[in-house]
Amino acid sequence: MTVHFIGAGPGAADLITLRGRDILSRCPVCLYAGSIVPKELLNYCPEGARIVDTAPMSLDEIEAEFAAAHDAQLDVARLHSGDLSIWSAVGEQIRRLVKLGIPYSLTPGVPAFACAAAALGRELTVPALAQSVVLTRVGGRASPMPERETLAAFGQTGATLAIHLSIHLLDRVVAELTPLYGGDCPVAIVARASCVDERILRGTLATIEAEFAAQPIDRTALIVVGRSLTGEMPMESALYDACYQRRFKGRDQL
Repeated sequence: MTVHFIGAGPGAADLITLRGRDILSRCPVCLYAGSIVPKELLNYCPEGARIVDTAPMSLDEIEAEFAAAHDAQLDVARLHSGDLSIWSAVGEQIRRLVKLGIPYSLTPGVPAFACAAAALGRELTVPALAQSVVLTRVGGRASPMPERETLAAFGQTGATLAIHLSIHLLDRVVAELTPLYGGDCPVAIVARASCVDERILRGTLATIEAEFAAQPIDRTALIVVGRSLTGEMPMESALYDACYQRRFKGRDQL
């Protein structure tokens, strides 16, 4: 018996990985976060599977489901939105499983920031302009931020910022980043990326609050800030340059 944590992707049901879908299809128990995981994914569950919406449940109650499945020797598919590696609350569940001696596996999913970049039609790293992407958030009730992990600290780098779980603090994001990036720096808000009701707001640090006020978004949105959103390219990478030599290029030196 194994508890299989599966990254369900950012929203669209067909963005789950083939591996995740196949594991889901053979697990007689499925626990999923009903408030954010698309219910269409449940169509992959085998007939007669026990399906549990964990949205209203406490960690103790989720642990009890794991323990009951373990006692019955039934594999569990545990669906989480996006990818498991960031802000998934998987770590605290794993600690409970380790304590109980229950095996587990992790199958990654498509992260929200990657889906948002696709929706925007942009590469978030641009040669000579932005070569780093910072995945961060603003501290809230559920999880405070470490003292040194601030928007101001990350903004000093000039990297592209993908700011999660912070749409309700857009004013703070703008106030802290404008002195560092400038009011003309592009900003995009992507809500429910990949879903049928996906929404995109575009602007700059100087204008995005007005755009947001005119078209409010209350949850499940990502804020992207950085010069990479302009679409400008100061230079092309050397990767496909005719004179660039690499191991498998198979070209003579020019």
